[in-house]
Amino acid sequence: MTERALHIEVYSDVVCPWCYVGKRRLERALTEFGGDAQVTWRPFQLNPTMPKDGMDRTTYLEAKFGSLEAFRQLEEHVLAAGEQEQISFNFEKIARTPNTFAAHRLIWIGEREGCQDAVVDSLFQGYFEEGADIGSFSALVHLVGRAGLSTGLVECILRSDEGTAEVKAEEAAGHKLGIRGVPYFVIDGTYAISGAQPVHIFVSALKRVTADRAERKAGV
Repeated sequence: MTERALHIEVYSDVVCPWCYVGKRRLERALTEFGGDAQVTWRPFQLNPTMPKDGMDRTTYLEAKFGSLEAFRQLEEHVLAAGEQEQISFNFEKIARTPNTFAAHRLIWIGEREGCQDAVVDSLFQGYFEEGADIGSFSALVHLVGRAGLSTGLVECILRSDEGTAEVKAEEAAGHKLGIRGVPYFVIDGTYAISGAQPVHIFVSALKRVTADRAERKAGV
């Protein structure tokens, strides 16, 4: 990251459909903005007490939303937003709601290995479009392997505790910021956006932070 690049931290969970939508909107905003920016993905588990092997998707939805009908109403909004962002949500393919901690460890490793964004993209696509069980080690190895991480490295990491302390620390930092829902975007450590906002909101924020930075520099 160059000295002039904006640093954008995105707190998200890979089972959050609005995080996938938010990723696409941020990407469009960065293209429109045209400035130099570095995006880093941070962990935020929506279901931190989820069993390690996850749970049946229908059981989870009924417990969380009260009924499948209530979820279907919310699903319509997500599907419409996904269509706008060229995301083919296939909720009917998802059989289990996973524990995402292992996935977050691999996202953390992806940052170290220089392919974090590709890892995040592959996990989103795998879960929401292909119905992959991203709590399963075999699915994780496949998905992050196609994103550029060595499958041997991934298997080694999943058998170890590497990244565990770091992911917990990053998640704790998010809670200290007062984050209660995701996606949550922190630009240059000074400006925050909550939710998958429209593209123009992101562009406006990027321009504002850039202007504020220029003013601070001019005042030195």
